[in-house]
Order: sequence, then C-alpha cells, then structure tokens
Amino acid sequence: MLLTIAFPLFDPIAIAIGPIAIRWYALAYIGGIVLGWMYARRIIRSERLWGGKAPFTVLDFDDFILWVTLGIILGGRSGYVLFYNLGFFAQHPAEIFKLWTGGMSFHGGFIGCVIAVLLFGWKRKISVLSLGDVTCAVGPIGLLLGRLANFINSELWGRHADASVPWAMVFPNGGPLPRHPSQLYEAGLEGIVLFILLALLIKGGALKRPGFIIGAFATFYGMARITSEFFREPDPQLGFLWGGLTMGMLLSVPMILAGLAFIIAAWRRSPRAGHEEEASQAS
Repeated sequence: MLLTIAFPLFDPIAIAIGPIAIRWYALAYIGGIVLGWMYARRIIRSERLWGGKAPFTVLDFDDFILWVTLGIILGGRSGYVLFYNLGFFAQHPAEIFKLWTGGMSFHGGFIGCVIAVLLFGWKRKISVLSLGDVTCAVGPIGLLLGRLANFINSELWGRHADASVPWAMVFPNGGPLPRHPSQLYEAGLEGIVLFILLALLIKGGALKRPGFIIGAFATFYGMARITSEFFREPDPQLGFLWGGLTMGMLLSVPMILAGLAFIIAAWRRSPRAGHEEEASQAS
C-alpha cells in the first residue's frame, strides 16, 4: 500500500452568520484583489522603479480596481462557459449566473483583464502597456490564493500518483487512489515563483520598458500552467484532447507566443526616461 498523506478536511465555508455563508473561494478573490491593490499602489509610488513618475497616478489605479474586478469575474465565468462546459450551459443557461456553484477560467479572466485595461486606459488617456504591467505584476497574488482555495475545496486535484510521490493525497471526492496535490503545485509555480520573478524584473528596471512585464507574465504563466497540467487531472467533461493535451495546455500556448512578442517589442523600445530628463528634453 502506498504511503499517503491524509487530506485535511476543510470546511469550504469560511464564515457563516445565520443564512449568510462566505466561502474560502470568495475570500481568495477578495484577498487577491485587496492585496494586489495594495502592492500596486506601492509600485506606482516608487519613482525609482519607473525612472521618474509613473505614467498614471495611484488615484487612477484606485478607480481601475472596479473595472478589473468586473473583468476578472465576467471574463473568468465567460471563459469557463465557452472553453470548458459550453454544452451544459447551452442546455441550462440560467446556471451561467450561479457563480457560487464554481466554475471560473483563468484564461477567460485574463482576457477580461486585458479588455478592462484597454477600456480604462482609453477612457483616462493613460498608457495601457504600463497599466497592464502593474496589473500583471500583482496577478500572482490572486493566483496563489485562488489555488489554495481550490485545495481547500478539494477540487481540481491531480492525476494518480505512484509510490515515488510520498506527498500524494487521497482526496475525499477523487476516488480511493492517491493523487498529486496539483493545486499546491500551481500555487507554487503560478503564485510564488511567478511573483518573485516579476518582482525581480521590476526591481531591475522592467517598468521602464512598457509591456515587458505583460510579456513576462504571459510567457512564464503559460509555461508554469503547461508544466502543472502534466500532474493535474483534466476536467471530466473534456478529458484529454489531441495527443493527450488538455484544454489548459492548449489555451496556454497562445499566451506564451503573445508574451514572447511583447517581450521582444518592449526590449526594442528605448527605456522610458525619468521625468527630470523628459522635462529637460522638452525645454
């Protein structure tokens, strides 16, 4: 018999006050947005990171929070409906609006964020590339908390593991065989590792080349997601697709290609000058 770790039985409801129940998944979204907002404000205020004043203000980003929150929710749900379970929702359209039952797609949420950045940047007449850079820089915080919530909910678990994986777990709704805790793999790669990588790039001056952090986020998220998908059980309604690929893998490929294009384009641009230098050039 394989040595396994007993899955800790978490209550998916974090707080219950009478008929009102707040789930860990909802808290993960709220926590990701709030912590990301705080981190973004710190980035925007640091002139050293931008080589001068940021191309938009903290107040601009404060107003943007509502836009990006709607983009995450609407995009994430739409992506899940279109990419992962279109047949079911076509037959039961009322289920689309029941967000509390679960079902969100990162790739859909990412598209929603892109749309929010484009619309807000156009409305405020600010740099959409720099706004996108900050948005992507804080994204791993939400990814980390979201994957931890997946683990708590005992969902999106991994594939069957053999004796070489001593940390394998038997999930209560995943059958009797031990599985990879792939939610934790994703939390580590898409959350912690990606956050550190982007933070180091920002510290090294990446914000002076608008679009570079967007490209780095898309590229390395796509690579991390594809890696994690080798350990994650595919969604039951889809299973494996062409050649053993999963939907998560297929959706990550265009992200990587687009990310590399953003990195190349940003690197070819001249670094953003500080506001003192810009002022002297203008005079």
